[in-house]
Amino acid sequence: MRKQRIFFLLPGLPFILMACQPDREISLKERVIKDEKPRIHKLAKRYLELEPVTVTDSVCSRSAGGKHDFYSEGDYWWPDPENPDGPYIRKDGMSNPENFKADRRAMVRLSRSVGALTSEWLLTEDTLYSNKAFEHLHAWFVDTATRMNPNLLYSQAIKGRYTGRGIGIIDALHLTEVARSAYLLQDAPGIPEDQMDTVKQWFGNLLSWMMTHDYGKKEMIHPNNHSTCWTVQAAAYAQLTGNDSVLRFCKNRYELVLLTDQMGKDGSFPLELERTKPYGYSLFNLDAMSLLVQILVTSGYEEVRNYQTSGGKSIRKGMEFMFPYMKDKSSWPYKPDVMYWEYWPVSQPALVLNGLAFENKEYIALWEKLEHDPDVEEVQRNLVMRYPILWLDINK
Repeated sequence: MRKQRIFFLLPGLPFILMACQPDREISLKERVIKDEKPRIHKLAKRYLELEPVTVTDSVCSRSAGGKHDFYSEGDYWWPDPENPDGPYIRKDGMSNPENFKADRRAMVRLSRSVGALTSEWLLTEDTLYSNKAFEHLHAWFVDTATRMNPNLLYSQAIKGRYTGRGIGIIDALHLTEVARSAYLLQDAPGIPEDQMDTVKQWFGNLLSWMMTHDYGKKEMIHPNNHSTCWTVQAAAYAQLTGNDSVLRFCKNRYELVLLTDQMGKDGSFPLELERTKPYGYSLFNLDAMSLLVQILVTSGYEEVRNYQTSGGKSIRKGMEFMFPYMKDKSSWPYKPDVMYWEYWPVSQPALVLNGLAFENKEYIALWEKLEHDPDVEEVQRNLVMRYPILWLDINK
């Protein structure tokens, strides 16, 4: 409450009363920004000290590619006890800790550092942070000695079976906020225009590969969260490179394919519920779909926010289904996840994105309460968005 002096003039007796006038209630957007500021400042200070680490810093002898190629191995694949030297066998939902993870960790590190540094620049306009963010972009996408090749040919390989797979494209989901950061950093003073153009060209090349290579074509039509994440990436890269035709394509896929084919009438994701980690995968797909909507909205397709199919399927419906189980996981009516059950939920992107979109205070309150920076690696790699500041026009 703010006190204000009010003067009353009575016959023969002036006197002063102290009246209380309520402060203006801050908007949910202002509330999110206020919540994020100390966290972003702390992280950005830390990331100022980090030097870039790219795919060239760790090379796996099992990779069929070169040192500039991103390489990872399928999470749920293990040695066969009956044939230890033979092809790996699948254990759905059970991550093999011995698989190669260095490139994936480097990409998550890139996303965390660039996103925090760019967010701090947006909040402070201090070019110390924008320049440091671009230092990482330069190492990954410009410097010929350290940059990554713009494809995912060798992602989620399986020993004795595949040198790479289309579903490995999901590993690059962490480039989504990197692309968004690059999009915003175009306005930062002091960043060489020709080098930023090279960054954009790199993402344009990756987008072209995703849309033309067999791996990308298969991933695009994958029936579950993989196709959602393909579309998230394609939309983010298209936004950065100004590819309006791909953005329209992603809008159509969201409306006509993803919602229609993946969401049940009650707002659930039946294909995720069938998995051995139904809770985590349901959160993941809802987060990814929510981020896709946000990318499209920030690209000029505002109508996507309230879109619903003829059967009533919508992102709002998905939130209405999942929110009670985010608020109280003990009420989850399905089987618990076989791994990492105890670590979910965290500050899910769906909570803040839809809380702001639909002005839902309950969503924002729960997002504020949950862990913003989880230290469990599996949780980190399944967060599709870390920095709301990147997706808000903080000057409006």
